[in-house]
Amino acid sequence: MELTGLFYYGVSILIAGGIYAILCLALNVQWGMGGLFNAGIAGFFAVGAYVSALLTTAATDKHVGGFGLPIPLGLLGAMLVAGVVGWAVARICVRLKSDYLAMASIGIAEILRLIIVNEQWLTNGSLGISGIPRPFGDSFQGRSADLVYLAVVWALVLAVYLFNQRLYHSPWGRAMRAIRDNEASARAAGKDVNHFRRQAFAIGAAIMGLGGALSAHYFKFLSPSATEPLLVTFLVWVMLMAGGSGNNRGAVLGGVAIWFLWSVTEIFANRLPPDWITRSSYIRMLLVGLLLQVVLQRYRAGLLPEKSPELPFRRSERTSR
Repeated sequence: MELTGLFYYGVSILIAGGIYAILCLALNVQWGMGGLFNAGIAGFFAVGAYVSALLTTAATDKHVGGFGLPIPLGLLGAMLVAGVVGWAVARICVRLKSDYLAMASIGIAEILRLIIVNEQWLTNGSLGISGIPRPFGDSFQGRSADLVYLAVVWALVLAVYLFNQRLYHSPWGRAMRAIRDNEASARAAGKDVNHFRRQAFAIGAAIMGLGGALSAHYFKFLSPSATEPLLVTFLVWVMLMAGGSGNNRGAVLGGVAIWFLWSVTEIFANRLPPDWITRSSYIRMLLVGLLLQVVLQRYRAGLLPEKSPELPFRRSERTSR
């Protein structure tokens, strides 16, 4: 029984780690490729989670929505709405420098969170949304449902990873990295810097919406507490920095590894004296921050640093020799 419980505990870690890997891949589009400091990840995560929940739940008089649509449509709707919101935010904020963009994105994320909490007719407020379905929920129940959902999450991780890899090696990805590394040179080469940045911000926001939707379907219940910046924005930034900004493999590695450590620290935090248990979240945050410092001291660019792809003309020169 202990081995069975340990196995399914590992399954739950891999499911949540896969969702965080998607969020890291999303941030990697914005920060790793474009140098856009988005400190409002929780807002786009929340948009995706609530849109998918409202689209796929059964009809109810507690909140708007309840359309009972298939889950794939809920996921697509979450990505579409989060991407549109990201595009609107980028239209306003993308011209700002990195630190000002961070402050603006935090403010917008908090506005979105306050709307979720206070507009009860829309989201049922602090009472949350229940009865959110899972993929294949009618066919699998109990622990077998977790295994199915694990396969669904990691299939989407693979899809997002391949999409990011295609972006990274495309002319669009090369233009984004040129803007990130030297904006003045990119402008001099005729690149519309703000247009590229709006695209990167919207694409990243859409993928964050997918991560939020997957989280809502996993827990089958959604409340404003699930979108806390500590559990979303802070952790995702730590994951990407530790794994390797600009490297999609590093983003996936950082998401899984840091979530595993965060989960393990919860076990130790629950064994602390009663007076310390109330402060356990801050202790865990401190431990993760210290771990990040250790990793960055040893690996300045993360565990899997970015490696620029070889240019086509250099590859042809080498093969011709």
